[in-house]
Amino acid sequence: METIRVLVADDQALIRGALQALLDLNDDLEVVAAVGSGDAVVPAALEHRPDVALLDVQMPGLDGLAAAAALRERMPSCRVIIVTTFGRPGYLRRAMEAGATGFLIKDAAPEALAEAIRRVHAGLRVVDPELATESLTLGTSPLSGRERDVLVAAVGGATVAQLARRLFLSEGTVRNHLSAAIGKTGASTRAEAVRLADERGWL
Repeated sequence: METIRVLVADDQALIRGALQALLDLNDDLEVVAAVGSGDAVVPAALEHRPDVALLDVQMPGLDGLAAAAALRERMPSCRVIIVTTFGRPGYLRRAMEAGATGFLIKDAAPEALAEAIRRVHAGLRVVDPELATESLTLGTSPLSGRERDVLVAAVGGATVAQLARRLFLSEGTVRNHLSAAIGKTGASTRAEAVRLADERGWL
C-alpha cells in the first residue's frame, strides 16, 4: 500500500496536533511535517516532500491562500487542501485560483478528511458542496485590488487620513475607493462594507 505523505499547517497547536493524531490513525497516511505559520509551509514542504498539504486560511505570516500559491510555484507536485473554520465563498474561489484542489470546512467528519486526501492525491478535486453552490451564486469579488486594500486597511476603523498615510494615497483617492467599495458591497457605511466583504471572503 502506498503511503501518502501529508503536511499540516495550522496556527493553533491544538488543532494541528488533533489533525496529526487523526490522520496518523490511517495506515496509508503519514504526517511528515506540522507547522504553525504560512511562512513555514514552503520550507517544510521542500524539506519533507509531502504529497498533500493541509492549509488553514488564517495564519500568521503568509495566509493559507498565499501559501498555497507559493507552494504551487515552488513544489507543484504537492497537492493542496484548504481546511478552514471560515466557509466563505470568496475564500473558495481564491483558493482554487491559488492552485488548491480541495476545500473543506473544519467541522467535516475525520473520515471525510482522510478520504479527501486520498482523492486529491489521486488527481481529483474535493470541495464542500454547499460552499461550491454558494460560491457560484455569489460570483467573483466585485472589488478592485485597490478597493480591497483600502477595506483591509480600514478593518481597525482608521480615519481617512490614517488610511491615506498607510497606503501612500491621497485622501481623495482613499475616499473614492471607499465609496466604490461601499457601493459594490451594497453597504450603507464603511464598517458595513468591511463586514460584508469579510463575510464573503473578499478580503
